Order: sequence, then structure tokens, then C-alpha cells
Amino acid sequence: MHINLPTWLTLFRVALLPVMVVVFYLPFAGHNITAAVVFVLAAVTDWLDGYLARRMNLTSAFGAFLDPVADKLMVAVTLFLLVESHRGGWPGVLMAVTAAVIVGREISVSALREWMAEIGMRATVKVAFIGKLKTVMQMVALVVLIVQHEKAAEALRLYHIGEALLVIAGVLTIWSGLHYLRAAWPSLSADGASSKRAAE
Repeated sequence: MHINLPTWLTLFRVALLPVMVVVFYLPFAGHNITAAVVFVLAAVTDWLDGYLARRMNLTSAFGAFLDPVADKLMVAVTLFLLVESHRGGWPGVLMAVTAAVIVGREISVSALREWMAEIGMRATVKVAFIGKLKTVMQMVALVVLIVQHEKAAEALRLYHIGEALLVIAGVLTIWSGLHYLRAAWPSLSADGASSKRAAE
């Protein structure tokens, strides 16, 4: 199997995840900023591999499969790190609930897209603007929270901004999930025969 440049970038993004986890926990000055830089680098490869695939027509079945998997791994792993470092009290509960909503939505939408693809209706649940907005808000929030996860007194206000942005991302996550569900609902609510006719 030939692996093209966009797919190599996606594989590189996956390889950055354990690096970010290790750096996140290493006890050296600036480890939080270093972990954030690794996260941003992974996010940049997410944009770059898609751009190159479209611009240079370098698409592949393996790349199409791996890219969304890498994206969801990146977000889920980062959320787990932040939840683990944010224990205790209502802020910790809010962080855990928001993380659960985001991860749950990603799993649900992935399953929905897979099912819609099986019946030939994949385009019905293509990425919408609200989904892209959710992703941008989510990435910004995660970068802020990685940098400030130690919650030093002088940085607490910025940390709270990161928390607020993540909650907003969680709301957008629910909104975008409902958008995809609404688009797919005619197929989901149809009986087997109707679904088969829709696919044809």
C-alpha cells in the first residue's frame, strides 16, 4: 500500500499524541506550554493534510479512514488529560460532563455517518458550518486549558476563560449533533424497505 503525504501527516498527528501526554506530565518548567505547542502542531497537521489532499488530489481510502480517527483521538486524549488534572468540586464536575458530552457526540456522529454511508446517504450528514465552528472553539479552549492546567493564581482568570470556551464548545457540540440527526432523521425513522428505497 502506497502512503501519500497527507496520510503521512495524519500518521504524524497520531504519533504526536503520546508525546503530548508524556510532556503534559513531565515535571519541568514550561512543560504545559510545550504540551500546548505539541497540540497546536497536531492541529495544524489536521488542516494541512486536508488542504494537500484537496490541492494535490492525493486522496486514498486509508487516509479518508484515518483522518477522522486521528482528529477524534486528539480531542479525546486531551480531554481525558484535562479531566484527570481537574478533580474536585463543581468545576471538576462541569469539566467531566462537558468532556463526556463532546466525546459522546463524536462517537454518535461517527456511528451515524457510518450507517448513512451504508445506505448510500453519506452526503446527508456532511460537515456543516456549525460543526466547523464547534471544532475551532474546541481547539482554542483546549489550548488555553493545556497552558493553564496547573491553575496558578496569576493565570486563574485565563483558565476560567478556557473553561467557558469549552462549555460553549460543548453547547455547539450538542447543536451540531442535533443538526446531523435532523438531516438523517428521515432515513432513521423509515422502515427497512423505505431505507432501502432511499439508498437506491
